[in-house]
Amino acid sequence: MVPRIHKRGSRTVGLLYYLYGPGDAEEHVDPHLVASWDHSAPDPGRDPHATHKQFQQLQQLLDQPLALLDDKQRKKKHVWHLSVRNAPTDRILTDDEWADVARRMVAAAGIDDPDQGAGCRWVAVRHADDHIHILATLAREDGYRPDLDSDALRVQAEARLLEQELGLRRLNPGDKTAAKRPTSAERHKADRQGRERTPREELRETVRRAVAGTTSETEFFDRLTAAGLLIRKRTAPSGDLLGYKVALTDDRNKDGEPVYYAGSSLAPDLSLPRILERFSSENDASVAAPYTPRAAAPGPAGARRRATSAAWQAVLVIEHDSAAVAAAHIAAAGEVLDALAATSAAHTRRQLSEAAFAYERASRSHVRAERGHDRALRQAAADLIRSGPALGRGEDGATTAMLIDTVFFLVTAVAHWHGRKEHAQQADAARQAAEHLRAAYRAAAPGPMAALHHRGRRLARPQQRKHAAHVRQALPDIAEQILAEPGWHALAATLAEVEAIGQSPAELLEKAFKRREVDTAESVSDVLVWRLRRMADLPADATASPENPTTARPAGRGTRTPTQHAPRGRTAR
Repeated sequence: MVPRIHKRGSRTVGLLYYLYGPGDAEEHVDPHLVASWDHSAPDPGRDPHATHKQFQQLQQLLDQPLALLDDKQRKKKHVWHLSVRNAPTDRILTDDEWADVARRMVAAAGIDDPDQGAGCRWVAVRHADDHIHILATLAREDGYRPDLDSDALRVQAEARLLEQELGLRRLNPGDKTAAKRPTSAERHKADRQGRERTPREELRETVRRAVAGTTSETEFFDRLTAAGLLIRKRTAPSGDLLGYKVALTDDRNKDGEPVYYAGSSLAPDLSLPRILERFSSENDASVAAPYTPRAAAPGPAGARRRATSAAWQAVLVIEHDSAAVAAAHIAAAGEVLDALAATSAAHTRRQLSEAAFAYERASRSHVRAERGHDRALRQAAADLIRSGPALGRGEDGATTAMLIDTVFFLVTAVAHWHGRKEHAQQADAARQAAEHLRAAYRAAAPGPMAALHHRGRRLARPQQRKHAAHVRQALPDIAEQILAEPGWHALAATLAEVEAIGQSPAELLEKAFKRREVDTAESVSDVLVWRLRRMADLPADATASPENPTTARPAGRGTRTPTQHAPRGRTAR
């Protein structure tokens, strides 16, 4: 249940006409009164012959207390407007249930006080299955004006109680950092046009992706243009840029003109000043040491390896650094998700896009981000974009699985961080993003993990036993669980490669395990495979690795392995 207090107005009759009218998109169906301050209040909605006179009569009754006040007591903006909307998955409430909701909302806000029998005049109009509108006049006959300083917080608290009592979807309390929700008119318009999302949501996603990893104002607007958006810039007389608006080319109003949205109306962190904050910190050497990515393979695979390393560092920062620095990394993690979704192969793109869409809410809180410290993550996002689209196979596909696995743990760390700070909506959004990342990993991992599994199965039995001993030595508490998992053979193949390059499998395995908890992982062996391959700088794609000298090669015609002997008493062919 989402209660929303709208801007106060001065024309009672104007709002009545809207509530009882067809709506901006002909979405109002059977508008009628469900509750009011007085049971005898007229209801123009249920009068088939209602005229302007009936609306004026209801308006005069609502505004009657204003006539008793002198000019100093009378407020110009005296119309209070609250809408209360249920989730699409909620059951449809009856008129009596909505009437009870309306009475409790006006009491919670301070508009009416049934216990004292005194309050402002109000009406609740229902013109759709899922919501009502409440209109109130902010005056009483005795001149008293209600205290509405915390009305939004009080109606939100009452909504949480009503959700529990009425068996509705339970929402988390907000903190006013969420992006503006699409209006009902925008949703109906999107339905008519066959859009999955409203133009506001499409624009927010496009602008978010455009800002991911950008380092200058010019680059940002070039990306918006390349994405096909219409752009309007607002400049000062001095020529300085003050703001911007964007529109979809196919989203028009009734006059055929594009519908523009300011960046700040899409999301708080997409306003021009907040975007410029990201750019200004890039060249501030006092904030953090410049980010220099280590040498890696070129192209999408190299970008994914560098992004994986940056993501692991971000996990440690979020867990151990100050709140302001952690908040910067949490925000920049959204840029990495956007960049990853924009550049990944088709079989993972949808789930990665859903993860980025869900995570957007987790990227903002009242903890102000200290920009600059997030430079490594922002550079990683830029690398992903500039390296171009990745293939779904080979090193591109394998490093994509590696990065998704790492970003899953990063997003999980973000959920824990928000949970500790009681940021309920952000924590829930991060958990939703993590579930989409799980699904994306399931789509990305089978190919590269199958190749590693095949290589591990081909290891000689003594080699398999030796690496099993390494697991028991390094991780005695969960060794048997790992050895029983389907991913064990892939881990064994990776440990063989670690040993072949001169490193200690047991020591590296212990370090990899200590890097982060694995309780949230579906497969501990999968997680350890990617951590070991990244830490040892092994190719993510097993088919790109040279054959291990410790690997038992399959026997071909006329050949045999070093451990193969001719049967006794017979001649070996």
